[in-house]
Amino acid sequence: MTNAPRHSVSVAAVITDDHGRVLVTQRRDNGKWEPPGGILELEETIEDGLRREVREETGVEINPGRLTGVYKNTKLGVVALVFRTTISHGVPGPTDETQACEWWTPEQVTEHMAETFAIRIHDALSKGRPAVRAHDGTHIATSSGFVESRSRPRAAQSGR
Repeated sequence: MTNAPRHSVSVAAVITDDHGRVLVTQRRDNGKWEPPGGILELEETIEDGLRREVREETGVEINPGRLTGVYKNTKLGVVALVFRTTISHGVPGPTDETQACEWWTPEQVTEHMAETFAIRIHDALSKGRPAVRAHDGTHIATSSGFVESRSRPRAAQSGR
């Protein structure tokens, strides 16, 4: 057995409303805007972890839907599973983990969210098969490697 680095697994929810908007949260620890989600606990199922993370970050209960993407942060070793979901009960609001919850249009997501999180939302809104992508914490990988996005301000880039 080796002491090789291990991966952690996170889950995130792209929650939509009847107006084509998505629920985004502003983290208390760093002020960044992201879809609700976080690291799975060892003993919980993927769906239970998704429900727990969304409840902790928004105060709402969800109905998990289809898997829309798998994303790997190559620097941190985090593999994220993203699901399309809907709210089954509750009204989103700030919690101990988030300072704000807002409904954003896809255009607002592109403009104000880090590229590594915005792509997850855009992939979830598409009707195609689940996306499989890698990033270095800032930039999405392409077939030629990691390329800095020219369409986004550098300050908007982020990690998980």
